[in-house]
Amino acid sequence: MSTLAWTDNLVLNQPTLDTTHQEFIELLNAFGDALDARIDALPAYHALLAHTEAHFAMEEDWMARCGFEPQNCHASQHAMVLNVMREALRYANELNDREPLSILRTELAGWFPQHAEMMDAALVYTMEQRGFDPVTGECSKAATEGAAHSCESGSCGS
Repeated sequence: MSTLAWTDNLVLNQPTLDTTHQEFIELLNAFGDALDARIDALPAYHALLAHTEAHFAMEEDWMARCGFEPQNCHASQHAMVLNVMREALRYANELNDREPLSILRTELAGWFPQHAEMMDAALVYTMEQRGFDPVTGECSKAATEGAAHSCESGSCGS
């Protein structure tokens, strides 16, 4: 059984990000498959965590290059997710408690589509508006109005 399916609703028409998102879902599903098979899911979880760290770092680099505020809703969500993922791993390693991993599987499957459809879509929109090329890391258009907010609110850095 798949934990999360890739659907057209998740396509953001930004090839690098779409590929990264597909990889995230594949790794989440591999982790879920290991849990379902009742085999050691930690190797699959480590792969998912490493990918998620790199995935979020890439997006945050793009945000910085596009003029997002350093403290923004999008990056804050990334930090919260990584903190929870790392804490679940700590429970598994130090306390031999695997239950948080099972819970996290379900929570990530529910969180990710909403995050992609809202936060990541806003990032892609900003990238397009500013002429950002993820390959070169350059924006062809300067920000016309201060720093960008991924939540369309001026208060997300507060």
